[in-house]
This record gives sequence, C-alpha cells and structure tokens, in this order.
Amino acid sequence: MLDKGLPVADVRSLLGVCAPYVDVWKLGWGVAYIDPDVAAKVALLRDSGVLACTGGTLLEIAWVQGRTPQFLAWAADCGFPCVEVSNGTVEMPAEDKRMLVETASERFTVLAEIGSKDPNAAVSPEDWARQAKADLAAGATWVVTEGREGGQVGLYEPDGRIRAEVVTALTAEIGVDRLIFEAPRREQQVWLLGAFGPEVSLGNIPAGEVLGLETLRLGLRADTLVDRRADRSR
Repeated sequence: MLDKGLPVADVRSLLGVCAPYVDVWKLGWGVAYIDPDVAAKVALLRDSGVLACTGGTLLEIAWVQGRTPQFLAWAADCGFPCVEVSNGTVEMPAEDKRMLVETASERFTVLAEIGSKDPNAAVSPEDWARQAKADLAAGATWVVTEGREGGQVGLYEPDGRIRAEVVTALTAEIGVDRLIFEAPRREQQVWLLGAFGPEVSLGNIPAGEVLGLETLRLGLRADTLVDRRADRSR
C-alpha cells in the first residue's frame, strides 16, 4: 500500500479494516522524513503485523548527498523494518545500487526497485531481468517493478497498458514469488491477477482501494468473477 502522508489516526482506522490484506506499507517518496509522527506510525504498523517501508526516492537523495549511512541510521532509529532501494530518479550506476542493496540488507528487509521514473527512458526486458537477478543476488528480498503512482511509466506504456514482454522476461529469470508489481490501476491489477493468480504481489495500491483489490483477488467483483454454473451443467 502507498501512504502519501496519512495521519496516525487515519492509519489506525485503516488498519482496523485492512491490516489482514496488507503486507508492506510504503511511506512514499520523502514523506517519512517530514512526518513528525513517523516513529509512532511505524510502531502502530508493527503491532498490526504490517511491514513499514521507506520510499526509494528518499534513499536516492541521501546517496546523492553522500549521507547514506546517516539515512540508514535514521531509518533504524524510527523502527523501519524495510527500506526500498532504487535508482529511478537520479543517475546512479548499477554498481552503486548493488552496494546500497548489500549494505542495507545487513539491517533491513530490502525492496529493490527496477526501472526509471522518466517516461522517455528506454525499457529493455532483458536489462530489467538482469537487474532483478543482480539485486536479489546482492541481498534484496523482493524486486519491485517501477510503475509510479499513476501506472504510466516503467512496466507500463503511457496509456497504462502493461508491457507483457517485460513481465515475461522477469518471471522467466526470477519467478513470480520475489516480484512486487506496482499496479495502481484496476485494469493493471486485473491483468496481473489473471496472469498469476490471486496471490500475486501488487504495489502502489492507494489507501482507499485495499479492500477493493481484495475483492478482485477473491472473485467478488465483476472483473474477476468466474461463473461456474455452465461447468456444472455439463
């Protein structure tokens, strides 16, 4: 789930409804750094069995400023169990990203994001597959496919259509279980659920749509409803 700056009271209310359906709660971008109640929010998530994660952009900024050790110490002090490592915003060499993954994985569960936030960046299925494999080898637990908040870059065409050839290359290289597909749009969620089943990991889900996504997973919505009466009549 993507948290864009929810107050602690709202987080508590949401967890009362959707905690069983959320594995990772990502505080997007640099929201965690300016939230005065971030430690309380992280503790609340921990008590609800949900993993809190920093946004990858925040670590990219720390890397640019030469303050990676300070960032990791701050994240640990706040109680974050997870950090996202990405290079989709700044010009970070792949080797430096792997080193960040390796260093961060000593203290955190690492979500390594692949892909650029630049809508004009070239997308190579083979390159994404190589990156995913290398990030896992460096110590990442999950690989996250870039899609942004709007689902219009990286894994997706500008109109939101999924780049199926990228999905094929990634799953052929590392399987599905280690992948989190950013999929903020309903039609993207439906496509991925149809391809991989109800247990596929989806990310960048808006706070107000967690239960709606769960109905898609369970076939309680028109998009994924399967009417088996025809089968029984045969």
